[in-house]
Amino acid sequence: MGNSFHVINAKELLRLTAFVLLPLAVGGLAAFLTRNSFSVYAALEKPPLSPPGYLFPIVWTILYILMGIASYLVYRKGPQKPYVQDALRFYLVSLVLNFLWPIVYFRFGMLFAAFWVLLLLWLVVGITTAKFYRISRPAGLLMLPYWLWVTFAGYLNLATWLLNR
Repeated sequence: MGNSFHVINAKELLRLTAFVLLPLAVGGLAAFLTRNSFSVYAALEKPPLSPPGYLFPIVWTILYILMGIASYLVYRKGPQKPYVQDALRFYLVSLVLNFLWPIVYFRFGMLFAAFWVLLLLWLVVGITTAKFYRISRPAGLLMLPYWLWVTFAGYLNLATWLLNR
């Protein structure tokens, strides 16, 4: 049996760091632009199973790290390959939608419109997860918590809109 442990060199460590920092930066910028989100969230009537507001940044930080690692694993399979480029394009679209959702929800207070953004995000993350899985099983598995969290966020978003319209 071969050892599957891979020692990473300095160049690859730097690349991995960049891949992890990208979603963290996207999330950080969205958080900065929606700094009032804790007070907005606290003022809303929330459905059952709603987590406390302080939990969201913790969960998202973990998810962003997992997403960054997953995208790095896919990239390592060959950035020149069309199917890798395609998967990474879907991933980038998910980051754009991920950035837009809190702005629509918190900054503009458009809960129903935010639900539609989230629904599109859910679809794109599902496709991305499947594409990642076909390229790198570990990458696909690392994306699964993101897709599951977006699924849960969809419930929270829709239920919150229904309770607060």
